[in-house]
Amino acid sequence: MAAETLRRELRDHRRALIAWCVGIAAYVTLIAAIFPSIHGSVQFDRLLEHYPEALKALFGLQGGSITTGAGYLDVELFSLMLPLLVIVLAIGAGARTFAGEEDAGRLELPLAYPVARARVVVWKAVGVAIQVLAAAVAALIAIAVLDPIVGLDLSKGNLLQAIVALTVVGILFGWIALAVGAAVPSRALAVGVPAAIGATGYLVGGLHSLAVWLDPFRFVSPFWLVGTGPLRNGVDPVGVVVVAAIAVCVLLAGAWRVERRDLQTP
Repeated sequence: MAAETLRRELRDHRRALIAWCVGIAAYVTLIAAIFPSIHGSVQFDRLLEHYPEALKALFGLQGGSITTGAGYLDVELFSLMLPLLVIVLAIGAGARTFAGEEDAGRLELPLAYPVARARVVVWKAVGVAIQVLAAAVAALIAIAVLDPIVGLDLSKGNLLQAIVALTVVGILFGWIALAVGAAVPSRALAVGVPAAIGATGYLVGGLHSLAVWLDPFRFVSPFWLVGTGPLRNGVDPVGVVVVAAIAVCVLLAGAWRVERRDLQTP
């Protein structure tokens, strides 16, 4: 019965997931196609040197050339847009999975099976994780295919690490949305809480080196924990494990809470 919950979760949202994967692959293709026009441009690097430090910190413009394949994709994809796309997908999937079904009065069907509520939450979390993984793999495939075509010259190891970190961060926010929706009957909170955490974590991770008072809070930013510039520098494996552990703890808290509250009925 638990496996049926997962199968239903993936089946009901397969079209939206396919659209997300195609869209992400298309966006990656568009960004990569621009790279040959700036490859090796010294003038472009000099121009970026005059950007404000806050802007360079936020968008990963520090510590490397943007005219290399790794530097270019770090700035144009992995510093903001690709994590943003994956996190939006994850939060949407997590929020609609439990809170959305409860708001719409459709939660009785999956809970009609002889399975504990906590197990339903866990299996729905697996469905969210699979959707996040599919989006990350779509980006990986697009980058791997385009690498030799446009001359990105990427490290395969660093690319794989970057995708793993992207997946783990996406799962964290998807599971926060799912856990909030399991804990309280509000889809708005299931979307708003992880979105606020994500925005705060991104700003803290990007600006902590410039604002002294933010520096002690960098440890709460998943973006700082996994590391910046993953294609140039790789990722911090300890940070990835910490983010994954936090995601599991959040999910277990939501599963524990849903067993102890009344569900809304239409």
